[in-house]
Amino acid sequence: MYFELNDEQKMILDMTRKFAEEEVKPKAEEVDRNHMYPADNIKQMAELGLMGMVFPEKYGGAGMDYISYSIAVEEISRHCASTGVVMSAHTSLCTAPIYYFGTEEQKQKFLPPLAKGEKIGCFGMTEANAGSDSAGTRTTAKKTGDHYIVNGTKNFITNGREADTAVVLVRTGDDKHKGLSMMIMEKGMPGFSVGKVEDKLGIRGSSTVELVFEEVKVPATNLLGQEGEGFKIGMHTLDGGRIGIASQALGIARGCLEESISFGQAREQFGQPVINFQSLQWMIADMATRIDAARHLTWCAAKLKSLGNMRFSKEAAMAKLFASETAMWAATKAIQIHGGYGYTTDYPVERYFRDAKITEIYEGTSEVQRLVIAATLTRDKK
Repeated sequence: MYFELNDEQKMILDMTRKFAEEEVKPKAEEVDRNHMYPADNIKQMAELGLMGMVFPEKYGGAGMDYISYSIAVEEISRHCASTGVVMSAHTSLCTAPIYYFGTEEQKQKFLPPLAKGEKIGCFGMTEANAGSDSAGTRTTAKKTGDHYIVNGTKNFITNGREADTAVVLVRTGDDKHKGLSMMIMEKGMPGFSVGKVEDKLGIRGSSTVELVFEEVKVPATNLLGQEGEGFKIGMHTLDGGRIGIASQALGIARGCLEESISFGQAREQFGQPVINFQSLQWMIADMATRIDAARHLTWCAAKLKSLGNMRFSKEAAMAKLFASETAMWAATKAIQIHGGYGYTTDYPVERYFRDAKITEIYEGTSEVQRLVIAATLTRDKK
């Protein structure tokens, strides 16, 4: 499949590339070194309409498609993967499920401030004993009159410290899957607090925290979908989220390629630029090939999601699997090309290496992606 960008997509590419070069890149090192939430970047992205770009204008969004979204996440992540994942988690994991599964009343209440970037969102699914196995969720929500009482904890929550709104998976019944429900929770609800803040290897500018719920009283009107639909909503949400993470991984990988070319042209050994050596040229050629292949997979999944009536679980899993493993591979090769310099903080490939690893883990590990792909293929054969 060949993708020819339309005028709107080209505009997004030009705008986000310029923004990333001029505003995101200069702060990236400081964001990483100081574990600093990129608040200025997020504010400017909101002003540019990027924090809700795929949602209809009537809910505060920009009404764009998911290829445009993928382009924006890639361009931003090319310079700062932390900023890229803040945007991705906010858009795909919190705002999207409210848009796809919320009542009109819920959409009118929660979507405009999220889509405009006035509020930040997060998604609470992972627990200490429920990572890949989300059906192992133990956080409970007990119905009492017109409210639910929520107790439990969630782990490794991106944006959790800054988020105003959280979409949270809870257990409302005993059945492993049908006993799960999804609800919207808001910061400021008594008993809803932030626990441990993780000190991470990479993406250090995005917060990753524990959310704690102690007798939190949540209005029944905040139930997303129906009781028992939580697992279905969660899986649909992760399908979309994987497009964002694949795009983030693409940005990291592309950064590795471009930095490697620049270094190879400037660095001389044996009387000539190291870019002239065949071994380096082959690494660069392989990087470029894998990145282009990953982008085609990602845009294919994004196109299917934009159509709105097509299943894209397999395509999203393939994109996330291949793009994340490409990012990790490209980062390893980029450090090798840089030699000793690549192992220092003087060059950004060291940061790319640390940032790349998480793309193989969150929103479904590479092993889970392979299970999803295989399950889809074998199911289709029956």
